[in-house]
Amino acid sequence: MILPTGTTVAVADGQIMRLFHNTGVKPGVHLVEITEVPPAPAHSGSGVRHHTGSANPDSRRLVEDDFAAAMAALLNKLSLDGTIQHLVVVSDPRTLGEMRKHFHRDLRGKIIGEVAKDFSRRSLQDIASLIADA
Repeated sequence: MILPTGTTVAVADGQIMRLFHNTGVKPGVHLVEITEVPPAPAHSGSGVRHHTGSANPDSRRLVEDDFAAAMAALLNKLSLDGTIQHLVVVSDPRTLGEMRKHFHRDLRGKIIGEVAKDFSRRSLQDIASLIADA
């Protein structure tokens, strides 16, 4: 995949999100990590349909879903204020699915690619190679 200059790349899982900016003027992927740390997620109401109990004993899922919703809200805000022009989302399939539920219509129009893989703890070079090969 060739990214337009200025594309934002969000790499997330249920616990962390890393944001990158494509700075290359040549075709290709030239990512720079954005040093700004996203705010800690406040309870955004996601995951209310998942209740802990004998059928679903994993309360961690609620926390991960809430985090995914909060990160989607952050991306929505960045899209609406004009910071994001184009977006590529790289996330594990379950977190990506939860984030999609919360994407604003404006943000959906700016998504130029999604990769359903967990690369949140991988190196910058691995992430760039994944996107370039997509």
